[in-house]
Amino acid sequence: MPRRSSAESSVVSKDSPKSQQRSAFASALVDWYRNASRDLPWRKTKDPYAIWVSEIMLQQTRVEAVIPYYERFLSRFPTVEALANAPESEVLAAWSGLGYYSRIRNMHAAAQIIAAKGSFPSSYEEILALPGIGEYTAAAIGSIAFGLPHAVLDGNVLRVMSRVAGDFGDIGAQATRKRLRDMAQRHLPPADAGDFNQAMMELGATVCLPKAPLCLLCPVSAHCKALAKGWQDQLPTKLPRAANVAVDTCLLVIESDKGILMWQRPDGHRMAGFWELPETHMLPSASLGVEIRSFRHTIMSHAHRCRVLAASVEEAPAGFQWIPRAVVAELPLSTMTRKSLGIRTPSSKKS
Repeated sequence: MPRRSSAESSVVSKDSPKSQQRSAFASALVDWYRNASRDLPWRKTKDPYAIWVSEIMLQQTRVEAVIPYYERFLSRFPTVEALANAPESEVLAAWSGLGYYSRIRNMHAAAQIIAAKGSFPSSYEEILALPGIGEYTAAAIGSIAFGLPHAVLDGNVLRVMSRVAGDFGDIGAQATRKRLRDMAQRHLPPADAGDFNQAMMELGATVCLPKAPLCLLCPVSAHCKALAKGWQDQLPTKLPRAANVAVDTCLLVIESDKGILMWQRPDGHRMAGFWELPETHMLPSASLGVEIRSFRHTIMSHAHRCRVLAASVEEAPAGFQWIPRAVVAELPLSTMTRKSLGIRTPSSKKS
């Protein structure tokens, strides 16, 4: 295996005669982005609130899945003040189906802080200090909305930079991530920080793919060490993580003329406020019926094999409520509950 590139070889110093080549990298990348990037709704605004919403939604979620949620969310909460003043149950319902619910709880808390101050913070440090915002999100909001010269580092950027540098370091290691972040920062043109960051992410999402990268279409192929050495299919290096834990889950759909029997997660739980279907162990006296559906669902490191059964009970036990079928879809529901009830998540508008 080729030796890993050192930090010195990965990043060209400002005094190096190759600094002009680095400028050519940024220029080619930004020009390509401005002419060939995807038409996405959050790229049509400089509103830091709208950009923030998109960046939080895009964490751990595909672009295609985010678009309808983004449009619906901004329609319901068009300003940071609207989000700050909304009750938590309504906010959770609007997020329902996107998963990773700590994201929206932090966003709601941050919106209340911003609304109390009267304006969205415009410095990197102030943005970074908000609940639920890390270095990547602060750099993305800051550069796109305010032109702040901070390079982003997400999975796409890590992949691009590791190939450009020919760096075989484990991208899960902090030392490697810092080395590649420093490289991206040195390439970033301060006058075009927002477009450069979006271009880096766009390149990783559409051209510099994890498998079978489209090197012939790459605007910066002339600057890529991995392509020159034939290493593009070997990079980036990512050490394997532990396998997901398999979990068998059996959920019950119990209906009456009063609605569907459900329970609400209490305060202090990771998904507090969300409504769920009962599992078989919660209602040992329930009469089980036919299987309605089955599916697989992964939550963090747990791979659930879910069976959904029709069932019946003589009366609602303590801790459960009958929820009218007509209002269930408007409640905050986990993705697993939505799948169990056959409630579809929002879909993109058809043109």
